[in-house]
Amino acid sequence: MYKIGIIDKMNIKGINLLNEYKDFECELVTDLSHQNLLSQIPKYDGIAIRRGKIDKEILDKSPKLKVIARHGVGYDSIDIKTLKEKNSTLLVTDDTTSTSPAEHIMFSIINIYKGLTMFDEMVRVGDFHKALHLDIKNNFELFNKKILIVGFGRIGKKLIKRCLGFDMEVLVYDPYVDSSMIKSMNGRKIQNLEDALREADIISLSTPLTNETKNLITLKEMKIMKKNSIIINAARGGIVNEKDLNYALDNNIIAFAGIDVFEVEPPDSSNPLLKNKKVLLSPHAATFTKECLEDMSLETAQNLIDFFENKIEKNKIVSL
Repeated sequence: MYKIGIIDKMNIKGINLLNEYKDFECELVTDLSHQNLLSQIPKYDGIAIRRGKIDKEILDKSPKLKVIARHGVGYDSIDIKTLKEKNSTLLVTDDTTSTSPAEHIMFSIINIYKGLTMFDEMVRVGDFHKALHLDIKNNFELFNKKILIVGFGRIGKKLIKRCLGFDMEVLVYDPYVDSSMIKSMNGRKIQNLEDALREADIISLSTPLTNETKNLITLKEMKIMKKNSIIINAARGGIVNEKDLNYALDNNIIAFAGIDVFEVEPPDSSNPLLKNKKVLLSPHAATFTKECLEDMSLETAQNLIDFFENKIEKNKIVSL
């Protein structure tokens, strides 16, 4: 019998699947404080984790822990170096976490490009005819616009299909993906990020947060971009430097941004982006659809079952 910790609430379908498995004894842990996780996680053989930080101290005190199954694909909250030293396995949801984020990115782009929030407010406050007299400079068609997808993994591959459906031209920057793969999906690989930033109307980030991608987009990069360009970050906070982004927006260096992720979550009330009218904000919610949350919970649960039955698929295992 394996003892499994379900760290943070997740959809009931996944919890039920774990509870029904004959070899699991499951517990739900909703107190995500470091002290509580330090006391609880050492008793588990495996955990399914949606939120919560698993650091070196916790891992050092958890010799039983054989596997961590992430409810999602990001794992910057887990001490990978220590996990590798412990010879433990890290699993991610490979199949279920790309459609909703790709749709969320498209929603952000369309909302910004078509002024949906602005027009909605006009109707609600009684300024129905105000739009007739606006000097429309910031509303655009998506037709023939160039989008740069930074990171061509699961989400990037879903996003390119949606962009092409709007007759956009798709540029891709990903040093780890062969140009033939990108070309086969009707995208164009860009070798140099600065060249792509100069060319693109829209920048969408779909990369994990690593030492390589931390502060990938700073004021330096924003100054290269077109003045009417927009940045969409639904990947991880810290890839775009938030202070630089706020400065760039306030000083008309770029036009707008859509931000779903923050360096500190939830963001501190002093974060200037919260008051910046040139940013469309959402609370790390790109996967928050009925279908995605259900499917992610089921895949997370199945990953744990498959791991302990020695039949886990290689694409679910993170190479540490």
